Amino acid sequence: MKKIYYLTLAFIGILGSAQAQTPCDNGRYYTELFPNVTITNGVQFGSNTTWTGANMNLTMDIYEPTGDTETARPLIIWAHGGSFIAGSRTDGDVVALANAFAKKGFVCVSIDYRVGMFPIDSVNAVKAVVRATQDMKASIRYFYKDKQTANTYKIDTNNIIIGGSSAGAVTALHLAYLDKDCEVEQYISNADLNAMGGLEGTSGSPGYSTNVHAVINLCGALASYGWMEPGDVPLCSLHGDNDGTVPYFTDVAVVAGFNVIQLDGSRILNEQANAIGIQNNFYTHYGAGHAVYAGNAAYMDTTINFVTDFLVDHLSCSESILQPDNTPTGAAVLYPLTYCGLGINENEMVVKANIFPNPSDDFVTVQLEGNAEIQSLEILDLSGRNIQSINVNAPEYIIQKNGIGSGVYIVKITDSNGRSATSRVVFN
Repeated sequence: MKKIYYLTLAFIGILGSAQAQTPCDNGRYYTELFPNVTITNGVQFGSNTTWTGANMNLTMDIYEPTGDTETARPLIIWAHGGSFIAGSRTDGDVVALANAFAKKGFVCVSIDYRVGMFPIDSVNAVKAVVRATQDMKASIRYFYKDKQTANTYKIDTNNIIIGGSSAGAVTALHLAYLDKDCEVEQYISNADLNAMGGLEGTSGSPGYSTNVHAVINLCGALASYGWMEPGDVPLCSLHGDNDGTVPYFTDVAVVAGFNVIQLDGSRILNEQANAIGIQNNFYTHYGAGHAVYAGNAAYMDTTINFVTDFLVDHLSCSESILQPDNTPTGAAVLYPLTYCGLGINENEMVVKANIFPNPSDDFVTVQLEGNAEIQSLEILDLSGRNIQSINVNAPEYIIQKNGIGSGVYIVKITDSNGRSATSRVVFN
């Protein structure tokens, strides 16, 4: 009898210990358990060269729940908006989000990253996104390094979540899902990417992990939905279906009034995630424009509640639903993919074109193999807008940069027999 009694006590003790370790005990992570937040301002996590060639120290503000004794806390890294030409870690929306989730028991960080581009075009926009993702990766490495050394911030590195607003969401999405050089080489050359430090970058804490475990996407988009692949990390998105800056569907993103580059918005990413089995929570702000939660308390409350549900589910809690998914607007069309050998492939064209030099600083020469005659050329931007239509009727044609400007373009070449070839042209 005594042996059974002691075994029973041992089982109760084990059960009690397991219950004590439940992530959401006492309202942690889904209520504002902590009334106050301790903010450490201006912590440097790295440095790198800006688009102008100047050195920039990269800093962040760290938000911690005051009085917290937990020794393994999930981390949310937030990135601000500003179309990659403006914004800072002290922008009101990211400050509000960092404070709200720190009160729930998360450690939150608002980072600065390198912004700026000129001229405003597709090539420079892609470079700006790469720089931003490199800087966010440095902030992630900073916390992996801290965990393995001083452990100042008591981070659970199995639960690092990245997120952002607008351009910050674009940054987080590309960090999570852009993982192959060939994916970005349709926009910028391999030489340019390597000169920038590659996808990992050199912004700080080299050698440490950049693994993340979930993404929070507030009005962001990805250059190609196909970069999200089976086995990738889960996603939480909120987006207005009338967003004229970052598209809800597939459309052109606008920077400072300029149509810059085609992106796949949250509705398309939701469709892809569902198709390939990635957990994703998606909320549509019906009839709303861009980043409506910024400065609007009602929209911010909805955003915080919806993200909270996603996070407590991610942490394997089973708390009440605060803000359920709603029905997405409209049908999402997953177009054929054209990167890393998918879709458009010059080796499989009916007629093969030689285009050189490509990328180029000033002009490219277009020729068809086999001395075929070029009948016509169409030059399109990445939104599908026709830039030029040219009747050629010659074996070759020279496209001048000064006629169309810097950017990434699609060139459709038709020969005298009506056969066509399609290729990309990049003007630096």
